Amino acid sequence: QVQLVESGGGLVQPGGSLRLSCAPSRTIFSFHVMGWYRQVSGKEREMVARIISSTSITNYADSVKGRFTISRDNARNTVNLQMNSLKPEDTAVYYCNVVSDGTDYWGQGTQVTVSS
Repeated sequence: QVQLVESGGGLVQPGGSLRLSCAPSRTIFSFHVMGWYRQVSGKEREMVARIISSTSITNYADSVKGRFTISRDNARNTVNLQMNSLKPEDTAVYYCNVVSDGTDYWGQGTQVTVSS
């Protein structure tokens, strides 16, 4: 079992920035894939960004390319999402996700609201 603790959500004005952080209960080196997803009420959860541990290859949703950056901090054992140039349509609950031995683990979610 893996627990994921997310932090960094909140309210920000359009054009602003936020940094989300996810701290798993196991070393990040034990996960095949780590990523961030988001969900708006009444819609399906969508992938925002993910990183493959063995290659450090990253993937992003088209809607966030050039604005969001996923990274991992080996020293702090966290996976982070830097979000810049935020737009109202980025408003959602953001979830940390890791994959270990074919099993998906999810955080509890953190609310990001972009509004003036």
